[in-house]
Amino acid sequence: MKKDEAALRALAEEFGQGHVFAFWGQLSTEERAGLLAQLDQVDFPLMDRLARQWVLDQPPAEKFKDVIPVPALPVATKSDPAAREAWEAGEEQLRQGRVGIFLVAGGQGTRLGFPGPKGCYPIAPITERTIFQYHAEKISNLERRYSCVIPWYIMVSDTNEAATREYFEANHYFGLSSQAVTFLRQRMVPCMDEKGRFMLEAPGRLAMNPNGHGGCIPAMVENGILDDARKRGVEMLSYFQVDNWAVKVADPYFIGYHALRGAAMSSKVHRKNSPREAVGVHCLCDGVYQVIEYTELDIYPQLLDTDANGQVVYYAGNPAIHILSTDFVQSTYDRFDEFPWHLAHKKIAFLDGAGNLVKPDKPNGYKFETFVFDALRFVNHPPVALEIERIGEYTPTKQFDGDNSVVAARQSMSNLWGGWLEKAGCAVPRNATGDVAVPIEISPAFALDEDEFLACSSGRAWDAAKGLAIDADGAVTYPS
Repeated sequence: MKKDEAALRALAEEFGQGHVFAFWGQLSTEERAGLLAQLDQVDFPLMDRLARQWVLDQPPAEKFKDVIPVPALPVATKSDPAAREAWEAGEEQLRQGRVGIFLVAGGQGTRLGFPGPKGCYPIAPITERTIFQYHAEKISNLERRYSCVIPWYIMVSDTNEAATREYFEANHYFGLSSQAVTFLRQRMVPCMDEKGRFMLEAPGRLAMNPNGHGGCIPAMVENGILDDARKRGVEMLSYFQVDNWAVKVADPYFIGYHALRGAAMSSKVHRKNSPREAVGVHCLCDGVYQVIEYTELDIYPQLLDTDANGQVVYYAGNPAIHILSTDFVQSTYDRFDEFPWHLAHKKIAFLDGAGNLVKPDKPNGYKFETFVFDALRFVNHPPVALEIERIGEYTPTKQFDGDNSVVAARQSMSNLWGGWLEKAGCAVPRNATGDVAVPIEISPAFALDEDEFLACSSGRAWDAAKGLAIDADGAVTYPS
């Protein structure tokens, strides 16, 4: 039930946040309604606890005595009997409709130079397929392959919900059933100044930020996603983040290992390129499964160790790919008050007492968020961590050029799919470093993996001298 102005004023005063009404007399009816709607989202007791524990006291980071590498399952291959068993078990889970997909897609494409939701970014160099379209085509292929419907839950934010919905509607959900695609919005939390006071970014608007990808846990329960999944017979949710165009959205190997081991939560890991690569590290910390964030590497110097061959010892990087059982989501929600929060000291624009907008030149406030991988500490079984190769599975897109970029993603596309074309007998130009030297795209609706591509391309002749894109029906587009 929504709280009225009097109730929200009383809460704000009770918890020392009455200043948020300082400009109330200047606000229009619409602005007042907007501020009350924001305040109605706020968990005042939680924010008070966070302010006292983290902003005012500034406790040291969590410290563990015994940190060891997580025991990871090897990269799955069909020649491995255990992996083959997992593949078959995963396929059966898909056929039985027990798998749903959960996508975190609340970000904007600002760092990519794009004025919209990150998932709408035209990542493909020839056809300009978007990241959302790649994910949708993978789901379409899986539904066709396993004669099932895979519900797709997409977590958006206040800033991009309307644009994301409009994009899917305009593209007719890329051929997927609109009844199987559900959007949900994650919670927002107020930013705080260095005294634990909420900050205003406008006279009638709090400065707020999304509560992090760990917010998917309460979002699933409070938005009815968990109920919907259970009604559909879904027992596990394949979780990933939108900026990884290459992710295997519902990998039978991964699903199978999760199912065969009766896991509550499973994770994929990749080998770190270097000790200081900016990814979290999967570890056992005092016997508990944890991910240590890359910002905390210096707390544990051993995480930077390399072996005699120069390989990273604590190699299990976190690509943010998980499976969560629906029962585990519920049990984690039931104890979400124990879930760890993380804070970041940031430069946050704010209104001063006179109503002037101040844009600070150094960090002046705090943003709070939760991380989904922290749920791993609640599992009560041995880790299920499956190692993956980066190519064809993990290519995050954080910026336009450089590491983890659009440019790198497009090169990974060419390298992955160029290798498939070579296996099919097609000559593919490569440069002096061995990278494919032309743009190549293959629609996931045509082929999800190399085996399917070779089967679908039997009897076809491809000419990749200048690059090509292969569509869902096998039609070819050449770059202009």
